Amino acid sequence: MTTHQDAPGQAMLRQWERAQAVPWGRWLFMLMVRRMVPYTGALGSRMVELRPGLARVELDDRRGVRNHLGSIHAVALVNLGEFAGGMAMLTALPPGVRGIVTRLEAEYLKKARGRLSAVGEAAPPEVDGEEEFRVATRITDADGDVVAVVTATWNLRRSAGQRGVGETPGGGSTPPGGSAS
Repeated sequence: MTTHQDAPGQAMLRQWERAQAVPWGRWLFMLMVRRMVPYTGALGSRMVELRPGLARVELDDRRGVRNHLGSIHAVALVNLGEFAGGMAMLTALPPGVRGIVTRLEAEYLKKARGRLSAVGEAAPPEVDGEEEFRVATRITDADGDVVAVVTATWNLRRSAGQRGVGETPGGGSTPPGGSAS
């Protein structure tokens, strides 16, 4: 069970940090991801950087992710972008906040070929009730050209029983610079 102190993104960050200390650690981390999220794991991408609010994921060009035009399939790009952006968002969420993707959009700018890098960055707003937040992930090729931008819209809300910053147990707010009495 996830607790107030152990949000899913924070647990993933701890696993990532542990993985860095052992041989084959990144491979073991991705094995864990594949077991937790089989569809995302089937893509064959690999996490290369993970810290609060930032995830960088790479995908090698191979037959299994190509379309009939000889480039990486559009849905593989969406999967890659959602994974990087999702990990960035999850690791940025404050304790007591949960989120779910409610919309995905993709803009395809160039045929995707070769090794791709997806960078997701998220710094969500303070969440007191229910908020929408967008995370745009840029996917670039080996030349640094942007091949696609995948944008996920997240519905964020405070978990039941969790209070927002400055909210008192009775549901009121603490005045700025004041104390709840």
